Amino acid sequence: MSTHERYAMDPGNPTWQVPATGSARFSWEYDDHRARLLALYQKGKDKQWDATKRIDWDLEVNPDDPLGTPDEALALYGTRYWDRMSEKERGELRRHVAAWQFSQFLHGEQGAMVCAARIVESAPDLDAKFYSATQTMDEARHAELYGRFLHEKIGMLYPINDNLQALLGDTLRDSRWDMAYLGMQVLIEGLALAAFGVLRDTTDQPLPRQLLAYVMQDEARHVAFGRMALRDYYRRLTDAELREREEFVIEGCYLMRDRLRGVEVLENLGIPKAEAEEFSERSPYLHMFRKLLFSRIVPCVKDIGLWGERLQRAYVDMGVLELGDSDLDLLMSQDEELAEHLDAERFAAEEAARASEVAEAIAQGAEGD
Repeated sequence: MSTHERYAMDPGNPTWQVPATGSARFSWEYDDHRARLLALYQKGKDKQWDATKRIDWDLEVNPDDPLGTPDEALALYGTRYWDRMSEKERGELRRHVAAWQFSQFLHGEQGAMVCAARIVESAPDLDAKFYSATQTMDEARHAELYGRFLHEKIGMLYPINDNLQALLGDTLRDSRWDMAYLGMQVLIEGLALAAFGVLRDTTDQPLPRQLLAYVMQDEARHVAFGRMALRDYYRRLTDAELREREEFVIEGCYLMRDRLRGVEVLENLGIPKAEAEEFSERSPYLHMFRKLLFSRIVPCVKDIGLWGERLQRAYVDMGVLELGDSDLDLLMSQDEELAEHLDAERFAAEEAARASEVAEAIAQGAEGD
């Protein structure tokens, strides 16, 4: 079955064409590189992995509860619609919500792959091109594994959310080379990291936890790359140029905040749009989730030097200004450590199982003697 036939809603045209702007830049300087970015490039090479081999795809996923997250996370929870639902209908709701969430992850990862390739083309420095080449491969792997999870384990996809598509389009259409960094590395990747983290820490299902933990290990490097490159560049910009970037961040943050309501899922299940929006806005979980989503973006924006008065007012309006003081390096190191810890747990369990099989075989052989 083709992907098109698995969409829960009509995705429209099977391809989306965004006109390319800006220049491809070559650098003839092959020696004078920033040590920090080259170290990150080396780490990007060392940390490559195969989604087919590292992920345990034999793990089963419950189609009625693919993520195993609390029902309180669903916008319909506690409403009259929820009370009237049978357990089968609630299972279908959970499946649609999981399909919508991971579909947005999938579309975002494809967007990240295209943006990373654009950075390879347009960044003026060779060290940035080197690292972006490894990131392009990372994003391809992420799109591969999210696509496989949706096809094989959930069996359903949702089209790209309008707000995510708008931010991707704005990022790709801008001719300034740093905007691909700002739109993708800081905003879209930063938000995705936080969303992955919330699900990683609340799911009780081992397969989605693996996917999210391993992707986050890569994404921590990507955000670090964007911070390094933009921090250096933005020190050289005028106040007017910085304000332009801040306006882009403000608009992008509002778009990303509003994209996560999942109203289209409720509409697709027959809930009138006005009610779907009301349920979404009243959800205590959504309010908590939204705030956590900016835990990676706000300190990163402050760190790269975009912290003007209007931007701070926007963050006050969103209720996330205080996140600017978060320790982003600590969050990123924890993301990497959790993935390594998950690997260690898995391999220890596999070794124990193999040892048990060997011991059983020896015991059976002794009995036969």
